[in-house]
Amino acid sequence: MEIVILAVVIAVVVLGALGGLIVGSRRKKQLPPPPPAAPDLTAPPAEPHVGDEAETPREEPRRTIEEVDLPDGSAPVVVEEPPAEAPEIEIPEPTAGRLVRLRARLSRSQNALGKGLLTLLSREHLDEDTWEEIEDTLLTADVGVQPTQELVERLRERVRVLGTRTPDELRTLLREELITLVGPDMDRAVKTEPEDRKPGIVMVVGVNGTGKTTTTGKLARVLVADGQSVVLGAADTFRAAAADQLQTWGERVGAHTVRGPEGGDPASVAFDAVKEGKEMGANVVLIDTAGRLHTKTGLMDELGKVKRVVEKQAPVDEVLLVLDATTGQNGLVQARVFAEVVDITGIVLTKLDGTAKGGIVVAVQRELGVPVKLVGLGEGADDLAPFEPEAFVDALIGE
Repeated sequence: MEIVILAVVIAVVVLGALGGLIVGSRRKKQLPPPPPAAPDLTAPPAEPHVGDEAETPREEPRRTIEEVDLPDGSAPVVVEEPPAEAPEIEIPEPTAGRLVRLRARLSRSQNALGKGLLTLLSREHLDEDTWEEIEDTLLTADVGVQPTQELVERLRERVRVLGTRTPDELRTLLREELITLVGPDMDRAVKTEPEDRKPGIVMVVGVNGTGKTTTTGKLARVLVADGQSVVLGAADTFRAAAADQLQTWGERVGAHTVRGPEGGDPASVAFDAVKEGKEMGANVVLIDTAGRLHTKTGLMDELGKVKRVVEKQAPVDEVLLVLDATTGQNGLVQARVFAEVVDITGIVLTKLDGTAKGGIVVAVQRELGVPVKLVGLGEGADDLAPFEPEAFVDALIGE
């Protein structure tokens, strides 16, 4: 019996020891930290507006994607452009007396020719050296050899007869002789109104760089200012933008412009311009022709062809040759060549305000036997003036 009790005690002691070991090992192990508590979620604050930075966020209604109206992409948004405005029609100033109003533009020619001659003629003794200086002044101004000799001889004779010379007498003497030299009896009217038909036909010819297309546009203004209706023919199809330039001039005064494709047949454009001028009942058709170098035989032949084609409908009333007054004697060479191809009836001298060679008026008239009818005295739209010998000479010799 004692043995059984002893065995039970030993078993209890052994079980107690094993239990203690198990509990001790469990205490040595660290338990993982408990999971953090879930934070309280709140709605994001509304976006601040101007001046709301310090305000408490306000709740604002929000729409879902289903509630937002989106474009379906079926039709593109078309932005309508405002219609282009028609250019305003300008009313050119009257041409009567225009050269008188522009006389101040001749200051360079005045100092070289008119005032130079007056200074020489006012010397107390007019010896041979003085007369040679007078000749040199005239030649430098491009008056030409023959006209210079004639003028000097007349001046010599009148000074000898006059005897004592006051400044007023010298100015009167020089004015009379220069007017005679320029040719007051020449018919300088631009023939645009034939008696038996309508329209009048004017061809404008000249080399590039003389201001030919610009002169054509300015001439349209001159004619419109005088009460005539004008059709422009852009037959200079070889120069880029020449037709655009002429059309712009026409739009400013309400003149219709007939044009063709760039590089097209100039004669065809000229023919169509005359045809449309007849249909519209216009008073004048102005034809701006190609202006390549006058030394190119083929191009000069083309110019003759334009004239022949136009004359199948009606005679050409005017052929105006545009010359740059600053080129001097080179302009005379151009004039001779053009005169061989078409019958020049009048001359337009451009850039006369920029040269001291006002005598080119006399020289070119003598060379071709035709009058200077128009002169350009500036870059302005209304700086093309009908040539008036008396006003021109008065501008040269001054007051």
